[in-house]
Amino acid sequence: MFFFYFPYVLILSGLMLFDCHRRNQPLWWAAMVLFAPVTAPYFIFKSRKAEGITLFMIFLASFSLIVGIEFYTWEKEREANKYAHLPPITRQTIRFSQVLTQTTADLDQALVKLEELSKVESRVTELKATIDYIEELRGIIALNRDAIDRFVRFTNDYKSYFVKNQLNWVYHIQKFYTSREVILHYKSLGDYLDNFEALLKFTYENFDAINEVKTPSILKNYDEYYIRYRRAVDRHNKFNVLRIEFQNQFLHKYPDVKPYLPGMRQTDTFRLWQ
Repeated sequence: MFFFYFPYVLILSGLMLFDCHRRNQPLWWAAMVLFAPVTAPYFIFKSRKAEGITLFMIFLASFSLIVGIEFYTWEKEREANKYAHLPPITRQTIRFSQVLTQTTADLDQALVKLEELSKVESRVTELKATIDYIEELRGIIALNRDAIDRFVRFTNDYKSYFVKNQLNWVYHIQKFYTSREVILHYKSLGDYLDNFEALLKFTYENFDAINEVKTPSILKNYDEYYIRYRRAVDRHNKFNVLRIEFQNQFLHKYPDVKPYLPGMRQTDTFRLWQ
């Protein structure tokens, strides 16, 4: 704190001391400015009369800037140390839960976009964009899975601590993400992405043969890709409905864990890509 304020006040009082000495004014003015810099405008106008307005504006701008910087620094430091009074395990739990919350929210948003892309008809440009997005989505899923695994391992390692301090919400989060319904949801999502991507890549690489030339062997392979994709869609939609039903029941029983669970994720089923 006050990394900028004290040097600023020292410089300001030094300038006042120099000006007092040059204009034969009382030297105690500089001491007053050192301990109460807001008195500087009074001494400026007392010694310079009308021409003091320019110096006053310079003082006002510089003083406001320093106060603003100090407030920003203080707020940033306060935010960084707001959990400093808590035990290390509790602080680590909060950090892991925050990462879990953020990665879950990111995945929610990404799946909403995927839901829209699954409704798009086949065009070369849309095919390439969707293939690229699936690759990006896999990275988002990996971050979320890492956050979940890290949180689960941590709660298992320090089980006795959480039981002793009655931090039940921690185990409620772990219970949700280790449930059969949620595990199957993530597994079916991965299978869906694999089959959707395989279908898109095959269609993209053989676009003309499928839509223009209609090569029999290519069409047969396309049908096989599409059948696997359709099965993956049906399977994932089934497990997603089970996950939604389970999550609603879970939140009714443990409403305090809502911020850490998926939000508006796939409220509608994935439609078949055409």
